[in-house]
Amino acid sequence: MTLAGAARGPPGPRVSAVGGGAPRFWIARPGRVALDVRVPGRRPAVIETLGFGDLVGCSWLFPPHVWHMGAEAVTPVRAWEFDARAVRDLCRSDPRLGEAVGRWVGLVLAHRLHAARTRLLDLYAPYGSGIPG
Repeated sequence: MTLAGAARGPPGPRVSAVGGGAPRFWIARPGRVALDVRVPGRRPAVIETLGFGDLVGCSWLFPPHVWHMGAEAVTPVRAWEFDARAVRDLCRSDPRLGEAVGRWVGLVLAHRLHAARTRLLDLYAPYGSGIPG
């Protein structure tokens, strides 16, 4: 069973698409990846741009294992690519690892939820998010 390997890609290609299966995830090395969400009747809204050390993809951990955000490389990207099923199996077999991975992904999700809320308010609410910056 191979858990991870090196991955690379040029700017432009979609790394993930909303509603698609999430069989893998990445930890970014050099490069930038934009996370976006669909907004009906509009272009996808970029929520956050990820860089070195950031987790690209959280949906792989939770059923039904489908992407909830899209991701697109905005510069050439190198990353560690992980087989989601193999990592989930490893987490089930090692509860301490499973707890640590679950806590890490949970913190990432909480941050992304806040970032999404703030960004969408900035884009579409009459007075923005109210958060300076």
